[in-house]
Amino acid sequence: MSMRKSTPVVLLATAALTMSACAQSDREDSGSGDSGGDSAATDATFTFGAAGAPEVFDPFYASDGETFRVTRQMFEGLVEVKPGSAEIGPGLAEKWEPSEDGKTWTFTLREGVKFTDGETFDAEAVCANFERMADQNETAQAGPAEYWAYSMEGFGEDSLYRSCKATDAKTVELKISRATSKFPAMLSLSAFAMQSPKALESGDANNVKKQGEGFAYPKNAQEPVGTGPYTLEKYDTANSTVTLKRNDDYWGEKAKNAEIVFKIIPDESTRRQELEAGSINGYDLPNPVDWKGLEDSGNTVEVRPAFNILYVGLNPEKNTKLKDLKVRQALSMAVDRENLVTSQLPEGAVAASQFMPDTVKGYNSELQPMKKDVEGAKKLLKEAGAEGMELTFAYPSEVTRPYMPNPQKIHEAIRRDFEAVGIKVKVVTKPWNGGYLDGVDNGQFDAWLLGWTGDYDSADNFIGTFFGNLKSNDFHTSATDFGSDLSKELKEADQTVDEAERTTMYEELNKKIAEEYIPGLPISHSPPALVVGEGVEGLTASPLTAEQFDTVTVEGGK
Repeated sequence: MSMRKSTPVVLLATAALTMSACAQSDREDSGSGDSGGDSAATDATFTFGAAGAPEVFDPFYASDGETFRVTRQMFEGLVEVKPGSAEIGPGLAEKWEPSEDGKTWTFTLREGVKFTDGETFDAEAVCANFERMADQNETAQAGPAEYWAYSMEGFGEDSLYRSCKATDAKTVELKISRATSKFPAMLSLSAFAMQSPKALESGDANNVKKQGEGFAYPKNAQEPVGTGPYTLEKYDTANSTVTLKRNDDYWGEKAKNAEIVFKIIPDESTRRQELEAGSINGYDLPNPVDWKGLEDSGNTVEVRPAFNILYVGLNPEKNTKLKDLKVRQALSMAVDRENLVTSQLPEGAVAASQFMPDTVKGYNSELQPMKKDVEGAKKLLKEAGAEGMELTFAYPSEVTRPYMPNPQKIHEAIRRDFEAVGIKVKVVTKPWNGGYLDGVDNGQFDAWLLGWTGDYDSADNFIGTFFGNLKSNDFHTSATDFGSDLSKELKEADQTVDEAERTTMYEELNKKIAEEYIPGLPISHSPPALVVGEGVEGLTASPLTAEQFDTVTVEGGK
């Protein structure tokens, strides 16, 4: 096993960021994450065992890793995360520079890039994408467009985004409402990848509608057109496979393999069996107890850093008893985090004291994970008049996540902890992309299991994403007496230019969230693994679980 460490990325809101403005993309010269092997393309197929199905093929409306794993191979953003790290670098933009006040960002684009429908990628295309993203209907704003809602802090007058201007074919000016620590790193998010304006228009891209408890997506969401090294060949729902084919007109180094097949196998033990049988070449999130056995059989197991958080979300809008701080404190005291870590999570996992891992600046090292206290929890529930309260507590099926290797067993452990303090738990489960994520978006559950793997190294990408947008967050903090203050405090920290001062502000905020607000229950941080079989080379494991597969070679490919 090899352990890869993430590289911290220092995010500043002013001209300090210009030190990276003239950097050239590694991808342009040697291919993304190229390990120095044979650069010739082959006719081989790389078959990967995916833990869940993609929800859509429009990354702007996606919110989960299984979807982004697929779309990441087809789409690219203005900036990209460098392979094997959490550091940003050039993508479709070669360089960028902020104005003195940090509100105007000038991006210089690559030349010679085309979308896979033959359309030219240029400054007008960039602006068409940003205007499309900013112009969402109420249905999309309240659910599927959540990455924009979180990162851009809303829509219209509330939004961080102000305008996009093409000053010439290869120069773009993006204006934002204030200086922010997350620019331009947030543009590396898969959700903000560039799509063909022609395809967006012909596919009626923004026509998202409610459909039962979920959403109905337009044609564009099934017919993706990006600039990446692969394109969508087909999604065979009957056989649970997604097939991508190499984009032979790609602007950079061509993908090594002719095809990638994502074979959807929700059960982890079945994924292992298929790897052993040779029907897949690799899979994500092998069971920790299998790591040694997999390596002994000749496979390669890469263990990533624990750049994630597992939490129990709470919805005080759905269950008004959760508005009482004493009830939220009691729930937190009920959970035996240490036992959960040792019994359900891989070696190297740790109990969480806050909603970010300790590698992120702003982590408060003085905080300790809440200790289990059954009698203390019962006392608080009694004081709150919530003895015997009912709680609809949900977990996802048909999925394995980096922070949640076995959702059902983790849920069972926490459910037993809740019941031990007198809470009556109603269990709900739905498939990950078959109602669960939509259920969280639509506020259907009182409490639920979910988590987050960081998109880049920033406190704002964790707690800012969770609680920054008062009008649109899964924790429904708008229904609490602290939500407005928390959103304001997060914004003040994010726009603080001095790094040391900003770090201190986030440390203080983490303490408030843990002790005074408790919008949810941070549970644990887990190191997820990735495994590939013999003969597979060129895969660079990502601390963000954001692997690119265009550099992968499979032994026997021609």
